[in-house]
Amino acid sequence: MRKAIVTMALAASVCLLGGCDFFRQLAGRPTSREIEAKRMQIEQEAAAHQHRLDSLKTVQKQISDSLATLDSLRNANETLISSRQLAAGGKYKLPYRYYLMIGSFGSPENADRQAAKAEKAGYPATKIPFQNGFTSVAICPSNSLSEVYASMKKLRSEAFFPQDAWILNNE
Repeated sequence: MRKAIVTMALAASVCLLGGCDFFRQLAGRPTSREIEAKRMQIEQEAAAHQHRLDSLKTVQKQISDSLATLDSLRNANETLISSRQLAAGGKYKLPYRYYLMIGSFGSPENADRQAAKAEKAGYPATKIPFQNGFTSVAICPSNSLSEVYASMKKLRSEAFFPQDAWILNNE
């Protein structure tokens, strides 16, 4: 009988004092609220870590694609020109990293004619001045070398597209 009274008194005190958290707190252990907060923190850190891993995989794929495209360009004897040859400040005015160059002209009128041909075919053209006084005509701007190279291969069959086209790297 005495055991039953002690058990009932213990059960009543647990209910009145807040359950296991009271005893955990007395023992210096974390309460259920603290355990739940820690679990949430761990889940958030794991999600942030997974996001970083996914971003890293995306960057690795982009680098791999760019290297494969560079190999394709080299094997096809295509030309990739750096923006060092642009007129002063030109590279900072261009919003994209890569451009498909379809001609370079000493006469601005010839550049205008080539740009008009490209636009008539449905490709908006950009005229880019170079340090040597020439004006080049660019189409299919992109931040992806793979996209520009794919456009170059696709446009080889177009009437306005010259066979000696090249890619401008605006780094």
